[in-house]
Amino acid sequence: MTARERVKKLIKVWPKVYPNAHTELNFKNPLELLIATILSAQCTDKRVNMVTPALFKKYRSAKDYADASQTELERAIKSTGFFRNKTKSIRAATSTIAKKFGGKVPDSMEELRELPGVGRKTANVVLGNAFGVNDGVVVDTHVIRLSQRLGLTKQKDPEKIERDLIKLVPKEHWTDWSHWLIWHGRRRCFARKPDCANCERSCLNWSSSFFNSSSERSSRSTSSFRAFFSARIISSSFKCMALASRFWVF
Repeated sequence: MTARERVKKLIKVWPKVYPNAHTELNFKNPLELLIATILSAQCTDKRVNMVTPALFKKYRSAKDYADASQTELERAIKSTGFFRNKTKSIRAATSTIAKKFGGKVPDSMEELRELPGVGRKTANVVLGNAFGVNDGVVVDTHVIRLSQRLGLTKQKDPEKIERDLIKLVPKEHWTDWSHWLIWHGRRRCFARKPDCANCERSCLNWSSSFFNSSSERSSRSTSSFRAFFSARIISSSFKCMALASRFWVF
């Protein structure tokens, strides 16, 4: 089965497996989604959703964020991690929105990429979920992992992976595709010990052998490493004993 055939099969099944798949970041408008997406870098959606209610209540417009002091905003988002850089990105991006785009988040890839700190991933999240525009595929850690496991790419760079997926997935499914993979990655296909036993085999039965062989390879590699490491320790111990015996006094 080719990669394109696998994608075609998955598109028929994913909606049945995850009919309500969507971004798990809470938002009510494009600005809130932009802020939440910036905060989600190296942070869980759950943690971001704990921070944003108070944040969105205090800062209502792009100008509100742009006018906030670095210290004030850092304090508000500190628990999301990397808060200094995130604060700089938020203030710079919202300042550009306020000055160049009349306070409204732009709805095109080109204009979103003009915002400081906004890359393709963030732009794709905002376009697909706030504006309903399929301009690309969101590539996060889950999408990277599953795309490789499903044999859809051999690349490791997110932008190269996105290019591979764009060639395989019909444009009308680009946003949904990332939702499906992210949901499956969070609920079944974990980075460590994927839940293959309970996986929806109806859509992934053709890849079960991959997961099984991967687990076996991982197990063999771990066993080999342990055996090698133990042998080195034993060898070193004997050398130390031999050296020490020269100085022993009975």
